[in-house]
Amino acid sequence: MKFWVGVTDKNWFEYLASINPDEVNFWKPSGQGFGAIELGTPFLFKLKSPINKIVGGGFFIRSVQIPLSLAWDAFGNKNGSSNFSDLRNKINSLRANPEADPTIGCIILNQPFFFSEDQWIEVPSSFARNIVTGKTYDTNEQDGERLWNEVALRLNDFKTERQGLVAEPIWGYGNEYLIKNRLGQGAFRILVTGAYNRNCAISGEKALPVLQAAHIKPFNEQGPNKVENGLLLRSDLHILFDRGYITVTPEYKIEVSRKIKEEFNNGKHYYAFHGKELYALPKVISDRPSLDFIRWHNENVYKF
Repeated sequence: MKFWVGVTDKNWFEYLASINPDEVNFWKPSGQGFGAIELGTPFLFKLKSPINKIVGGGFFIRSVQIPLSLAWDAFGNKNGSSNFSDLRNKINSLRANPEADPTIGCIILNQPFFFSEDQWIEVPSSFARNIVTGKTYDTNEQDGERLWNEVALRLNDFKTERQGLVAEPIWGYGNEYLIKNRLGQGAFRILVTGAYNRNCAISGEKALPVLQAAHIKPFNEQGPNKVENGLLLRSDLHILFDRGYITVTPEYKIEVSRKIKEEFNNGKHYYAFHGKELYALPKVISDRPSLDFIRWHNENVYKF
């Protein structure tokens, strides 16, 4: 198994350890991508020199480049700061050209874990001091095997505090990880946004500030944070969808309820969508809206 050891800031780590979230955004100040490891594999946190210790980690979900404002909307304080202004100031201090809303690199990590100081792990000697971003290790090699064994021992303690964490990669990698593990709300939003190529599924709107990841079956009705339970919708369409004034058929066609006209004596703009096919669908078939979730919305939410 390959995994990543990423260099990070002590303040970022300590803040996140104090709130113990279900997901984190390991951000990069520039829009730099990341593709060193496979989905579902470990991403460990190494504190900068002079500490040079492995202090925790998470499981890699996706790397994206998005505006800082969207990263804050999706993850909030799970970015490692208590408020947006502090986060922006920190990021701009690391950029050559500060911006009001810079595009940043976001490495989304699920099920993060944070070790107490007495559990911190010495980095292998193969982790050179001039490495500034991180390094890949492999459990088929001596240093990688030793390091992961140390991490696994500590995970056995940490998982008693966070149900669902496992020390061994029995969940598999790639899409199998997404099937077997619950994602956080932030990851759900980013994955849905990417799956629909940043287009509203109904209108085709591309302005990110007004696009929202809608659950087809709501989270409070045991709807999962999975892409196949999501639609990327413009904010007004999201509200109408959640309240049953709009739905999607199993054929991926748009239905607009007569209740809009009856209750509000309006809705001409929305009725223009009625009967049309969705403007956008994910290219990956398994990411497209689940027929089970669509039927649930048709039968339990939509106002005929």
